[in-house]
Amino acid sequence: MSLVEEYDEGEYERAAKRLKTVEAEVEEGEELEEGEDSDSASPGLLLGDDDDTPVVGGAEKRAQWSSSQYGSRRDNGDDAHRIPPSPVVHVRGLCESVVEADLVEALEKFGTICYVMMMPFKRQALVEFEGVESADKCVACGASEAVYVAGQQAFFNYSTSKRITRPTHSDNPNSGNNVLLLSVQNPLYPITTDVLYTVCNPTGNVLRIVIFKRNGIQAMVEFESVQSAQKAKAALNGADIYVGCCTMKIEYARPTRLNVIRNDSDSWDYTKPYLVRRDRGKGRQRQAILGEHPSSYGDNGYGSHCPLLPLSSNNRYKMGSHDIPEVVTYPLPQTSYYMGLGASSSSSVAMVSGLHAKRMNCTRIFNLICLYGNIEKVKFMKSVPGTALVEMGDEYAVDRAITHLNSIKVFGKRLNVCVSKQHAVIPSQVFELEDGTSSYKDFAMTRNNRFTSAGQASKNIIQPPSCVLHFYNVPPCVTEEELQQLCATHDVPGFIKYKVFDAKPSSKTISGLLEFETKTHAVEVLTVLNHYQIRIPNGSNPYTLKLCFSTSSHL
Repeated sequence: MSLVEEYDEGEYERAAKRLKTVEAEVEEGEELEEGEDSDSASPGLLLGDDDDTPVVGGAEKRAQWSSSQYGSRRDNGDDAHRIPPSPVVHVRGLCESVVEADLVEALEKFGTICYVMMMPFKRQALVEFEGVESADKCVACGASEAVYVAGQQAFFNYSTSKRITRPTHSDNPNSGNNVLLLSVQNPLYPITTDVLYTVCNPTGNVLRIVIFKRNGIQAMVEFESVQSAQKAKAALNGADIYVGCCTMKIEYARPTRLNVIRNDSDSWDYTKPYLVRRDRGKGRQRQAILGEHPSSYGDNGYGSHCPLLPLSSNNRYKMGSHDIPEVVTYPLPQTSYYMGLGASSSSSVAMVSGLHAKRMNCTRIFNLICLYGNIEKVKFMKSVPGTALVEMGDEYAVDRAITHLNSIKVFGKRLNVCVSKQHAVIPSQVFELEDGTSSYKDFAMTRNNRFTSAGQASKNIIQPPSCVLHFYNVPPCVTEEELQQLCATHDVPGFIKYKVFDAKPSSKTISGLLEFETKTHAVEVLTVLNHYQIRIPNGSNPYTLKLCFSTSSHL
């Protein structure tokens, strides 16, 4: 891992947590976690009564939005619950493709904008104006007429915050930095220095990149100047690297310079081409082509390429020809140093070892790993106890499983997830496991795979394990006590906090959150109860309980 002067991974993670705290102050609801396979709304996402704009969690309960439909008061007319004027405006109803530059372009007519914080999956944002007067104009205009952001009507109200918290803690509201913090949300495909360079360099010269993979995918990108970083933040904040996934949330970082000690897939200094790449035993790096998906993924039937980035030629944030240096003194990161190793370096089969002999079987392995890709087959190895081979839909799914599940604890044993030398799972030497189930199972036709189409795959939020689980597709008659009893019956830890999301009266299912004492407890419950069949009296078909890791760290 590359070293960063005066700013280690722990400091970076604390900055990311501070950003999440600001979002929590805005909304108490949950972001979109998974697509439901029922008639109910997506978990954690409620739709307004008369429009298609989402209202996440309890937003309507906290404030009424500035549109002719709502007005500026609550339904009960109680002025005591009105949010007082603030220079920070909360924006909702944004389209999925909106970026920071779209907000600035639409709202700068009301006054000088100091700062913008995007919340891509909530389709919301915070906009801080220089003065309350500008925020007043914005909210008042939104209440009297339609205000469009990137071609879609948006809704405005005062935020409960008086100022957006910056990671740099600068007293100057207009301050910036030449180093940006990038948080890549829903990283469906591998994010490398090659990918980030291709995305960021069109807006300004990139000098150095450092990627962290401890809690999700986060990175720092150092630009040649503060102006280049400002352009990149405006043009890319809220954008998708690939269509429907790998969404970038960008803030200014603390350091003004990154210190890179090697050039590889996780770090690169473009001013020092002599830093030798060092091959490491774990992890894989491949060429990434921006578009709807990586080029090698097209053979799996996910449709044609549809470039979203790099920026179009008429984009006002893209560098002009006079800004590009005539001589490039460093090699462009276009090819992977693993490509020369041949086809044996990549496989769609993962090997999982450290499995509990009595409590793990093929179905429970599926329940855990299916969060990161389709699973075709699972087979326990008779010659190596506690080890199984998992054939997944593609090599990217294996990469995601390794990134998020390697070294986690399940039933007191630490899992080791790595790439297998095998290219397929062959159902040979089938035997009976200690719990009486078969050592081999084929999951190719199961409906519980969550990446069977591009549309379904885009609804999955790729998250590392956390102590909060998101549950959905549960019949409304099921109570908190019954869920606790379900945990006890299956000998897994019970949850300590419970929250159910409001649903439409016509909804056939409910969804919500379960918080556990530790991350390990949450992992064990998901492993055992994911896809559990809930039967109700006089019901023709059972409900399939679905679980995934939440983006929330606590309730």
